[in-house]
Amino acid sequence: MLAPHHVLMQSLAANANDSGPAVEVFADPTSADGVQITHLRDKDLPGFAQTMVVVRTSGSTGRAKRTVLSLSAMAASAEATAEYLGFEGQWLLALPVHYVAGLSVLTRSLFAGTNPVSMDLSGSFSADKFVDAAEQMVEGRRLTSLVPTQLARLLDNPEPRTVAALKRFDAILLGGARASKDLLQNSRHLGLKIFQTYGSSETSGGLVYNGTALPGVKLAEREGRIMVSGPMLADGYANNPGATAEHFILHEGSRWYLTDDLGTVNGNRLEIAGRIDDVINTGGVKLSAGKIEGLLDEFFTQCLILPVPDAQWGQSVGLAYSGPTNTAEAFDAVRQTIGSTAVPKYVQHYPAGLPQLPNGKFDRRKILAALLATH
Repeated sequence: MLAPHHVLMQSLAANANDSGPAVEVFADPTSADGVQITHLRDKDLPGFAQTMVVVRTSGSTGRAKRTVLSLSAMAASAEATAEYLGFEGQWLLALPVHYVAGLSVLTRSLFAGTNPVSMDLSGSFSADKFVDAAEQMVEGRRLTSLVPTQLARLLDNPEPRTVAALKRFDAILLGGARASKDLLQNSRHLGLKIFQTYGSSETSGGLVYNGTALPGVKLAEREGRIMVSGPMLADGYANNPGATAEHFILHEGSRWYLTDDLGTVNGNRLEIAGRIDDVINTGGVKLSAGKIEGLLDEFFTQCLILPVPDAQWGQSVGLAYSGPTNTAEAFDAVRQTIGSTAVPKYVQHYPAGLPQLPNGKFDRRKILAALLATH
C-alpha cells in the first residue's frame, strides 16, 4: 500500500499532465494514515476551472475553509521559491500533506522533477526520524519545511548526527508560527540556512521569505491589514462565495488577497505586527497581543496571548506559556513597558509545551477553553 504522499504525488502529476482530475486532501482521523485524498469532478467545484488541489485552511481560529488552488498557482509558487533561493533540489517532507506547507513540498518536487523523501509522520515528531529520512536524500541540493516546534526539538540538546544532517540542508523554510528569538539565534550559531516564511493556504504557501516578497509578489496595506498579490493566489473558497468575495478583492486593477494579519509594508519588505483578532479591548483600552507576546518571548520557551471574554472588562489578557514557571519578572516587564492593563489576568502553564494542531500552529480554541477554566 502506497504512503499518502506517494498517492498524492501521483494524483498531482496526473493533473499537471492533464490526465487526471483535481484532488482534495484533508485530515481524516478515521483512516489508517490520518489523511483522506479524494478525486473531484467538475460539478464538485462550480465556478472554478483548472483546479489542481483543494486544501483546508488550518482552522486554528475558526472553521476551516476549502481553498481552491489552480495548477498555475502552484506552479507559480514553486517557480518563485526556486528563483528567490537560486536553485531547485530534493525536498524532505516533514509536515502533513493535508496542510499547504506539506503539500507545497510535493508540488515543488513535482515541478523540479525531483523525488521527495518523507520522514515517518506517524506519532510525534522526533530528531531520530528526521535524521533517518535526511540520510536517505541523494541530491546535492536539499530543502525542507519545518514549523518552529520541530526545529526547537531538533536543537534541544542536539547530537552531532542531528547537527550534521541539518547543516546539509541548503534551505530550511520555517513557518506556520512565530519563531522565538532564542531559536533563531541558536540556528544562526550553528550556521543553519533558515528562511522565515510568511504565507497561507490562500497563497499556495509562503510568498514572503525573511521579510522580503518573492519575485512576482506585491504587498500593500488596507487600514493596517496586509494585502498580497501574485500569480500564486488561490481562486477562492469552494462553496463559500461570501468568504471568497470578502478576502479576494480587486485593487488598482489587480487581484489581491486581503489577509487577517496586521503589519507594515515598505516596498517589497513586510513586517507582521499581529492579527486583527489579536487586538484585545479590555475596559476600553486596546492592546496588541503581538506586542505583549514579543515582550514575553524573552522570558518563556513558548507563549501565546489571547483575548479572554470577561464579564467585567469585556475582554482580558490571557497567557498560555511553557518554560520557567516564575512569571513575576515577566509581568513586571509588561507593566513597565506597556502598562498594567496588559498584564495577563488569565494564565495557563503547559510544562510539556502548548497544544498544537498537526501543522504546528497553536490550538487556540483548546487553549482558550483552558484559560476560561482557570477562573
